[in-house]
Amino acid sequence: MTRRFVQLVVACAVLGVGVALLLDAALGSDGYAALVNGLTLFTGMPFWIVNIAVSVVFIAAAWLRGRVPGVGTLVQPVVVGVTVSLVMPLLPTPAHPAFQAVELALAFVLLCVGVAGYLAADLGAGPAEAAALAWDPPIPFKWSYTLVQATGASIGWLLGAAIGPGTVLIVLFIGPTVDWLMRTVLARIGLAEPRLLEPTTG
Repeated sequence: MTRRFVQLVVACAVLGVGVALLLDAALGSDGYAALVNGLTLFTGMPFWIVNIAVSVVFIAAAWLRGRVPGVGTLVQPVVVGVTVSLVMPLLPTPAHPAFQAVELALAFVLLCVGVAGYLAADLGAGPAEAAALAWDPPIPFKWSYTLVQATGASIGWLLGAAIGPGTVLIVLFIGPTVDWLMRTVLARIGLAEPRLLEPTTG
C-alpha cells in the first residue's frame, strides 16, 4: 500500500508537469479542460466552481456504474493543481512555433505517463478517468477514455472554448497510449495492479 500511494503521488506530480507544459504551449487543452472552459464561458461562473461541479457530476456518474471513488480521487486534483501552480511560473513561454510543438510533444508524453502511473496504482481515479473506467467493460478503457475526451472537447468548443492541435493529439491518442503503457511498461516492472490488466475486448 505504501508503494502504491507513493506511486500515486509521484505519477500525479508528473501529470501536473505535463498539464503545465500543455498550458504553456498554448496549442489547445485536453477535452476535459475544454469542457470546463466552455461551461465557464457559457455560464459566466468562476472556473473553479465549474470545475468542482463537473468533477462531482463525472465522479457521481461513475459511482452509479460501480466505479467507487478512492484516495486517488482526492489526491489527483490536489497534487496536479499544486504542481501546475508551482511549475507554470518557471516555464518560459515559447516564442516560436517549433518550440511550442516541442513543448506540446513533451507535455503529451508526461500526460500519458502520469495518467498511466496513477491509474496503475489502483487507488481511485479522477473525474475524467473515472468516467472512462466506468464503461470498461463493455467499452475498453483506451476507447472509452477517447470518447470522454472527444465529447468534452466537442461540447467545450460548441460553448466557445478554444481548441487546437494539442486537443486533437490528446483526444485521438491519449487513451490508447495510456492503456499501452499500463499493459506493457508498467506491467513489466511490477507497477500495474493485476486487476487492471485483465483482458478487455476491442
